[in-house]
Amino acid sequence: MEMPKVAEAHKKLDAFAGNWTGKEKLSPSPWDPKGGVAIGRCRNRLVADGFAVVQDYEQERDGVVGFRGHGVFSFSARENCYLLHWWDSMGMGGSVFKGNFEGGKLQLTCPLPQGQSRGTWKIVNGTDYHFLMEVSPDGKNWATMIDGDYTRAD
Repeated sequence: MEMPKVAEAHKKLDAFAGNWTGKEKLSPSPWDPKGGVAIGRCRNRLVADGFAVVQDYEQERDGVVGFRGHGVFSFSARENCYLLHWWDSMGMGGSVFKGNFEGGKLQLTCPLPQGQSRGTWKIVNGTDYHFLMEVSPDGKNWATMIDGDYTRAD
């Protein structure tokens, strides 16, 4: 049996590797009634010989880190889609986001007990990317939770 090889689909995730820092606009939500501005930091690294990207994320407001997350991005040939397995300091357990690249954007959605969550990542160039986290009670009407622009910090 021949060992699997990193395919073009896996290589699309290479663009996310690196350290990123950016400004985030947080919309009011049940978790944060006022909303506001934060600094987001992502440390993304290729793992498993290029089959996945591991992300360690932290969000800082007023000089204090108040939120952390850990994710693993991968491509599933069996499901023909990208996956993000996500855990964070909200303590709700692991979540699995699924989706694909569309028009240069990676868009992944996750069903949750209270509705759906959707993340969209777009590499603007080799040094910048845009991130949008949205929530929806019905999968049709989406509200922005986080809107961030990041620059490669390494």
